[in-house]
Amino acid sequence: MSDQARLTTREAAERLGVKPETVYAYVSRGQLSSERAPGGRGSTFDAEEVDALARRSGRREPGTGGAPGGDFTFRTGITLIDRDRYYFRGVDAVELATAYGFEEVAEWVWTGELTHGSRFTAPQPFLDAARLAVNALPVHSSTMDRLRGAAVAVSAADPLRFDLGPSAVLGCGRMLIPTLVGALPTAGKRHRGEGRTAWQLWHRLTPQLPDEQSIRLLDTALALLIDHDLAASTLAARVAASARAHPYAVVSAGLGALEGPLHGAASGLAHRTLTEVLERGSAAPVVADHLRSGRRVPGLGHRLYPGEDPRARALFALLEAIPQASGALAAARDVVDTTARHTALHANVDLALAVMSVAFGMPAEAGETVFAVARTAGWIAHALEEYAERPLRMRPSGHYTGPRPPRPLPA
Repeated sequence: MSDQARLTTREAAERLGVKPETVYAYVSRGQLSSERAPGGRGSTFDAEEVDALARRSGRREPGTGGAPGGDFTFRTGITLIDRDRYYFRGVDAVELATAYGFEEVAEWVWTGELTHGSRFTAPQPFLDAARLAVNALPVHSSTMDRLRGAAVAVSAADPLRFDLGPSAVLGCGRMLIPTLVGALPTAGKRHRGEGRTAWQLWHRLTPQLPDEQSIRLLDTALALLIDHDLAASTLAARVAASARAHPYAVVSAGLGALEGPLHGAASGLAHRTLTEVLERGSAAPVVADHLRSGRRVPGLGHRLYPGEDPRARALFALLEAIPQASGALAAARDVVDTTARHTALHANVDLALAVMSVAFGMPAEAGETVFAVARTAGWIAHALEEYAERPLRMRPSGHYTGPRPPRPLPA
């Protein structure tokens, strides 16, 4: 081994996410080998051996192309983000989402196998429990409130929820997604005879009747949003799965993190911006108001893509073929072009969802609803992965900054 392939005790401890004395404990147990450093001062460790131990123990690993500024990387075979594209199990996600329906892409993400014509079904007893819980909520409750309430109700109705075997978890995913959608109140007359998730969700988002183009748009949006590596909500879901929480609790953890204004709710801010642009006739005064107040312009920029978000690009291509979306699409382009005079930011998927919601008379939270339903499939995929790992492996150590003990007992 060359000296470049060896780490000091401090470097090994940092890679493992432990204290230096713990490194020597690994050596004493035979889990790690060491050599005396040149000059006899301290020990050195093989970098590959340290990284292998980090992977086995779920400790911190060295950065390997993760998100900028990220502190942890975890092995996953679900999604790869590379420059201006992303892939589901090695296949271009945009190509998958434009060629197949949401359910088929979800099955691919879960199993690595494509099931043509796949449909999800909500068992009536679970659907009744979810609707009962949702109907008991205050009238002003948000869609996210209803989704979280429905997930808890279905969990309570399933006595086998702690069966964490792959087939049981897959069955839960295929049942839970249509149950969450079916528990939401309808916004208009329902089109009967269609079992696809996109059809069922459409009637919860707008009273406008859909056509094949609009359903294809929503179906593609759902498929595109299934997963996006370890976003905040997905990390929350994996932590829950690491503790061996059942799949319903995993989804509930994801829904809780998703509701933050910096995550799933971002499309609602973009919706309101486009509405204001259409009301005022130009993006210039709207963008100026954001810049003057120090706020970011919603729907622009993504920390993982130097160029345009590929999800936005795919949805904009579909929106261009829908005449009803022309006004909202023009407003979005006006926002992008106006902002570009000050800073080079590209459209992200939140802006594309906002165009859809504005064009079809959906509420501002519609994009967040689409995001939550789609990402439920992704959380199930990550739960399947995490259940196969060592439990409770995500246990970082806190850096205590409080007063040093011992202190006297408070009076």
